[in-house]
Amino acid sequence: MADLEIAPVERVGTDAEPVPPLEPPTADDPSRFEFPHTEDAAPSPTRPLTIAQFTDNYGPAPSGLLYAVQFLEREVLKAGHRVLLVAPEAKGPNPLAGDPHRREIRMPSVPIPGAGIRLSLGRDLEFRLAQLVADPPDIIHVHGLGGVGLLGMWVAQRAERPLVVTWHTDLEAYAEHYWHLGPFLNAAYRMFAMRAESKPWAKLRKLRFKRPRRGGAQLELLQAASDMLSTADLVTTPSDKTGKRVLELAPDAKVKVVPNGADPLPQRKPFPRAKGPRLLYVGRISPEKNLDLLLDAFELVRDFEPNAELMIVGDFEDTAQVLRRRLQRAARYGGVRLIGRMPHDELATYYGSADVFVFPSQTDTQALVLHEAALCGLPLVIVDPELNLVVDPGVNALVARPNMVSLSQAIMAMLRLLKDDEFATAAANRSRELAGQWTIERQATEMLGIYTDLMAGRAVALSDYLQPDLGRPRLSGRLN
Repeated sequence: MADLEIAPVERVGTDAEPVPPLEPPTADDPSRFEFPHTEDAAPSPTRPLTIAQFTDNYGPAPSGLLYAVQFLEREVLKAGHRVLLVAPEAKGPNPLAGDPHRREIRMPSVPIPGAGIRLSLGRDLEFRLAQLVADPPDIIHVHGLGGVGLLGMWVAQRAERPLVVTWHTDLEAYAEHYWHLGPFLNAAYRMFAMRAESKPWAKLRKLRFKRPRRGGAQLELLQAASDMLSTADLVTTPSDKTGKRVLELAPDAKVKVVPNGADPLPQRKPFPRAKGPRLLYVGRISPEKNLDLLLDAFELVRDFEPNAELMIVGDFEDTAQVLRRRLQRAARYGGVRLIGRMPHDELATYYGSADVFVFPSQTDTQALVLHEAALCGLPLVIVDPELNLVVDPGVNALVARPNMVSLSQAIMAMLRLLKDDEFATAAANRSRELAGQWTIERQATEMLGIYTDLMAGRAVALSDYLQPDLGRPRLSGRLN
């Protein structure tokens, strides 16, 4: 096994092995689910691998995580391998759905109000687990913590397959906003703890759950995350920031930083210009994105730039009621233009019409929208100094403190700097230069190399320079 190399597989004409479309299986007919590879087989240099992507965030709302998973799927398919996607049920367009070398398993799920995602709470779990263990994929790649992510962890353990976990989320920050999900995820975690049981659901039904308490629910989320991260053969993160957070949660985790890639968007005709300078935010409209801070700062900016406009691109209809009402009020009276959700390929219309991209979030782990804005040549104003892959302070970006006075002053300072044509040109060039390093192809090459090393039993080079923040206590054990 030590000398095994798994190269991209070339498909030529009818020699490519056909993969029949996956039909929804039923509980009384498990034979309808089959993986397309033969049972004998240790992997060979030419046999396509089946890479299973397990994610709890795959629509219906667009997000950086959704695009990151789809971009990776696309590159795995281009390399001649196969993809199995396991995700909660969710409506919405999928550009990869017609590929004959790709299959989906959609788990029954419920919507999470204001979060733009759906959560799988366990129905069909035992059935799907039995199917996947009976004929497992070659690599299990889990994207984050949730019911589907835990399913991937169980499959990897029972089928003795390599487990890669990509940690996209600053869970400690998100737990503050979505603490009410803790009891559901804790139930799934307890099932993982019972994985040796023949019928875990029977035992789980006998458990009594306490009414969720805010701090307790957050701690349960973090402890479940610690267990998943420690279990993985490898944890990849999109940034140093996230790698440090992983080591704070799970000091024994094997961590490698692999930034998500972004390519230039298709060119589109820019949106008509505003009367004054236009600020732009693109992304999910949810409490953890700190839109309240952006709105507060923009009110101060308007005191000095009455014609300034703040354009917000994202689904404001499905956000928390308090935030939605504030956005709608700002759109009526405060110079805010709400665009709503737009297809990803149409975003260049809005990036191309803006003067400055403003990003108030402190919970993002990489923020692909920063990369997209930079690829369009936009200067940036941010509040999180750890989102630094496409940021050169003072050249193409300014970093504010996370309060409305500092953010408004940074925006005004950037608008003044941009009146100098030489600075504006240098900022646009630097944004494109930095963002151009982090391509989807670069990310996919690294991930395919990781899959190859794990299948061959080789050690993966880790990002051993990461140092978690000093003085932060490690999570250990479970609270009863």
